[in-house]
Amino acid sequence: MGIMVQGKWRIEDFAERNTKGSYNRAATSFRNWIGDNDFPAEAGRYHLVVAHACPWAHRTLILRALKGLEAVISVAFVEPLMLDNGWVLADGGDPVTGAQYAHQVYAQAAADYSGRCSVPIFWDKQSKTIVSNESSEIIRMLNTAFDHLATKSLPDLYPEDLRADIDAVNGVVYENINNGVYRTGFATSQEAYEASYNKLFGALDEMEARLENRRYLTGPRITEADWRLFATLVRFDAVYVGHFKCNRQRIADYPNLSNYLRELYQWPGIAETVDIPRTKQHYYGSHLAINPFGVVPSGPKLNFDAPHDRGRLPGA
Repeated sequence: MGIMVQGKWRIEDFAERNTKGSYNRAATSFRNWIGDNDFPAEAGRYHLVVAHACPWAHRTLILRALKGLEAVISVAFVEPLMLDNGWVLADGGDPVTGAQYAHQVYAQAAADYSGRCSVPIFWDKQSKTIVSNESSEIIRMLNTAFDHLATKSLPDLYPEDLRADIDAVNGVVYENINNGVYRTGFATSQEAYEASYNKLFGALDEMEARLENRRYLTGPRITEADWRLFATLVRFDAVYVGHFKCNRQRIADYPNLSNYLRELYQWPGIAETVDIPRTKQHYYGSHLAINPFGVVPSGPKLNFDAPHDRGRLPGA
């Protein structure tokens, strides 16, 4: 792992990211918006740099697929392993940005950049800068800003009448589940681990109960909240149970969450955004402080294509 300091890449010790044993996620730095004067929504102008393994990047791939924006917004993937040079662009480099490493994309956007060089990166080919590296905001841009260019019709995933409910669910899911698995897995003290572990499974229990009588998290209509949770759920049994010690139970052991996960996976275009082998290779091969020999487990056996029971509940 590493970090940029005044435009220079340096290796960082794993423990430096933790305070009193707890993992702390750095804030994102680029927060521009498509639709502003500097960033009009135009076909072929924007580019995503993403990782198959990263749930934050996965959100953006999901929205790109749901809206049918594959021909509008290009994409480059990074290699599964993230070691001393951070994220490495696949196939020898990204032809759009010319970068071999993600930190070189950040350096192009800001020569004196200091901070994490995370994915997703939403790149403007014309201005040669980063529009945003905040996944929650990128998906909202993809939700509506490119509708005039979209090839698939999809209802608004952040409708005004549901925003309060969506924001409330997002708050619980982000803090305790999306980021909760990382806080659990990267904890370096027993106390920090147990605190995050308990919050994680408390929140999963809450979502399980919520889905008993609701087709989706806020009711009969699917929203961004569902896709934000999905990106963690689909990785949970393959990675977080074992690698991050989130092992009270699997998602497969939750009747509602497991059926819900299969329904979302089976939405048209979504399975193609999921790559479990590369995801496992990243986590088990990159986090050597947790898994020093980099051995990737062969299991578990997953079947996201199995039938689900969510049709028992009304869906819009």
